[in-house]
Amino acid sequence: MPCNTQRNVQADVRYNDISESLPPPLQIQTFHKYNVNCLAIYNMDPVEVGKSLMIRRTELVEDMDESLSAATSNCPAFIKMRGYDDVCASEEEREFPIAYSLVVHKYAWMVERLLRAIYSPSNIYCIHYDEKSPAQFISAMRGLAECLPNVFIASKREVVYYASMARLKADLNCLSDLLRSDVPWKYVINLCGQDFPLRTNIELVSELKKLNGANMLETIRPSKSKKKRFTFHHEMRDLSAGKKSKPKRTEKLKSKPPHDLKMFVGSAYFILSRDFIVFINSSAVARDFLNWSEDTYSPDEHFWATLVRIPGVPGEIPRSQPDITCMMAKTRLMKWKYKEAHLYPKCTGKHIRSVCVFGAAEIRWLQNYGHWFVNKFDPNVDPVAIQCLEENLEDRRKLYGC
Repeated sequence: MPCNTQRNVQADVRYNDISESLPPPLQIQTFHKYNVNCLAIYNMDPVEVGKSLMIRRTELVEDMDESLSAATSNCPAFIKMRGYDDVCASEEEREFPIAYSLVVHKYAWMVERLLRAIYSPSNIYCIHYDEKSPAQFISAMRGLAECLPNVFIASKREVVYYASMARLKADLNCLSDLLRSDVPWKYVINLCGQDFPLRTNIELVSELKKLNGANMLETIRPSKSKKKRFTFHHEMRDLSAGKKSKPKRTEKLKSKPPHDLKMFVGSAYFILSRDFIVFINSSAVARDFLNWSEDTYSPDEHFWATLVRIPGVPGEIPRSQPDITCMMAKTRLMKWKYKEAHLYPKCTGKHIRSVCVFGAAEIRWLQNYGHWFVNKFDPNVDPVAIQCLEENLEDRRKLYGC
């Protein structure tokens, strides 16, 4: 399928003619919904929270990628069924479009639910799927792009391995495409397929306006252990089944960063202004730094954190400013296992590589903490948590008349 980034996406995309083009009613399988009272879970009712725990143990239903592929084969029915035709945009939202880079590789319905949760007809969305993802997942992602006029597939896609340069390039590919689109977006937010928003689109617009062109992301001075990620040469090593899957540190020292850059580290995730992305896209400093980072470990975790500290860049975070930690930046809320004892309550879901996959019992805490997005969720760990966040967002949209 050719890249459709050049489609003229209007700021008021609507689907008013869908009912006229709908075929006779048909059964379309979607993701599974569970019989729970989300308000009671939010209020920490022990009976309902206990019920969500029982669902996790006895009632989990796997949502198949194939069913999303089938659903998107009939775009009018899919749009109507999932309510994309019923998403309105206020004048404030139309005048402040947001761009998204979604780097995904599994759980097609989870990606669609994330997209629906952040969807506004005034925004634009780039989906980068991993080239090694299963065929049915890829088919489902292409189906989403075919059905929704302001969603497109990245024109260039990477084979992504953990902690490798390909993860950073995936976002850069989407960013280049987003700059070429006709939508005059103001900020770009990158997400993965297991993120979920805690704010509606109108609430995000209001928060982004307060930034007034500033960038928001984690950017801290590197620890001794983090410095090893970019002071030594790394190379991809075969770790399992003959596949290159992770960069391995060698004893070979690297040269110093180009242009005398002062290194900062942080998260791979960001909220960046359009002016900053325009600068990155044409900057020799950014290009040289990207090339230098090719043989580092998790370059996405120092690339953005370092570049936003360059004096004079759009939305600059001064080098003299203290560290901006992940708890200070509102981009993404995560729980790390080793910090749960003193920084936040224990994970009620499951830990994967020391990161909490949230459970339903944490919904109240998540919604009250103040961040804009949360990571991570897994429909095979606790689908009730995702379902209850969806319901909360829908209730808040109604307060704004949408």
